[in-house]
Amino acid sequence: MSELIPRIDLNSDLGEGFGRWPLGDDDALLSVVTSANVACGFHAGDPTIMRRTCETAVERGVAIGAQIGYRDLAGFGRRFIEMPPRELADDVLYQIGALDAFARAAGGRVGYVKPHGALYNAIVRHEEQAGAVVAAVLAYDPGLPVLGLPGSAWLRRAEQAGLTAVTECFADRAYTPEGTLVPRDRPGALVHDPDTVAERCVRMARGEPIEDVDGAPLVVRGESICLHGDSPNAVATARRVRAALEAAGVDLASFTATRP
Repeated sequence: MSELIPRIDLNSDLGEGFGRWPLGDDDALLSVVTSANVACGFHAGDPTIMRRTCETAVERGVAIGAQIGYRDLAGFGRRFIEMPPRELADDVLYQIGALDAFARAAGGRVGYVKPHGALYNAIVRHEEQAGAVVAAVLAYDPGLPVLGLPGSAWLRRAEQAGLTAVTECFADRAYTPEGTLVPRDRPGALVHDPDTVAERCVRMARGEPIEDVDGAPLVVRGESICLHGDSPNAVATARRVRAALEAAGVDLASFTATRP
């Protein structure tokens, strides 16, 4: 019989509008998720959006995470940028501090760090950049958990540095046979049907295999499940996933809940 994870976190990338351009329904998603990865102004977000998102997260009891990325508003942080490790560390440190100011003004604080987009994918294998992001987190607060892909250089180096590494899986992203994410520009990178997404999440929580992009079985497990907030049916899918997990007996709570 499959082993059910007793507790799991639901996280989503939020606060990703900019100025007069909204993206996603943050208010609705903040009633579904247990952790909010809030954009810090480099790939998306601005001060007003950051503050509003933090205020709503605190009101709803949702953990606030710094969603850090490359300085790439035009590309939404989805383009790799080669840069010296010290400069990348400084950019990450800047973003964590900026979001934490708004979180504290709202009565909360930044509770964890999650890379976004191209940076997330790069530090699966890019040792120098993974080390730079780890250095930034250590410089700001060595007690901050970090969220990432199982088996990544990012989480390995984080653990070696004494940080708490939290693994995540993705509700609606296709996986390669190696367990990495299929790039968004390739066919089949996203799973769109809410029922299929919900079923995948329950299977992942049970430790049962899902299908990789080639149709072969792949076991993917994580302490947190990422629900994307920028797809057309994001809210309906998030609600379906939460309902399916609760029906399967999974307790939903942020992984930061036990942090003092």
